[in-house]
Amino acid sequence: MVTADRLRAHLLHSGLAGVVGTAREESLRSYRLFAARDPRVLIGLDPVGTWSEREVLALMAERCGVAADPGRTSGPEVIDPERTLAALDACASLLAEAARRRVPVLLGTGHPHRLLGFYAVLADALSAAGCEILTPAQGRCVDITTRFGLRTGRLDYVRGVGLVRGATARRPGCEPGAHTHSPLPVRAALAAAADAGGPLPQLVIGDHGWVCGAGQLGFESVGPADVNDPAPFVGQAEGAVSVVVPVDDGARSDYYLPLTRYVLNRACLSQ
Repeated sequence: MVTADRLRAHLLHSGLAGVVGTAREESLRSYRLFAARDPRVLIGLDPVGTWSEREVLALMAERCGVAADPGRTSGPEVIDPERTLAALDACASLLAEAARRRVPVLLGTGHPHRLLGFYAVLADALSAAGCEILTPAQGRCVDITTRFGLRTGRLDYVRGVGLVRGATARRPGCEPGAHTHSPLPVRAALAAAADAGGPLPQLVIGDHGWVCGAGQLGFESVGPADVNDPAPFVGQAEGAVSVVVPVDDGARSDYYLPLTRYVLNRACLSQ
């Protein structure tokens, strides 16, 4: 069993919390862009309030534990592991309720190289508990946002987890999924589910554009986010996103599996 003490030690040892790999300069740049409502960092969220750079920094200090001093402009960022544990507990409560009610669930990631395994284990456990794991718009072409502009990709599902592959892939699964912050994949998935007249998710689990895009459309959403991605935390502060777990999202994929086991233990779900 992964206890809170063991997970805290793991978070610090692996760099998922404590001193993390995200640079302070990168975080502050994202906060400036968010304050300017740059769509590259809004990732599907349409904030209700007017957020200044200082207000975003203050929120991230409250929710993640980064330094609140705007004069600190360099060095590594810090995530408070206690905040990570508290968010994981809140996430477990949502999963337990979803399993109890056996609601349809949609999962997706913009970080398939890092987080696919994390979500896949959650999908397996929720499916075993009687939740329908939705896979709408399988194979549909979608536009994804990259640093070079919009690129066309194909929505795919691996072990029940949505991701985007290159549109030129010759067959499903022949190339790894793409890293994307775009909300367009989840919008396509939700629109396809509605058009088909099938069940809509009552819980969306994901990161980046998946969690913000779904939350903005009124779906209960939960997922992890790094300190250089303020949009999910603003979404949570404004009530669009249910739970955000502060964690470094660029670590080795196996480092996230203890977090999954902890959440499932807390939710009393099988692994």
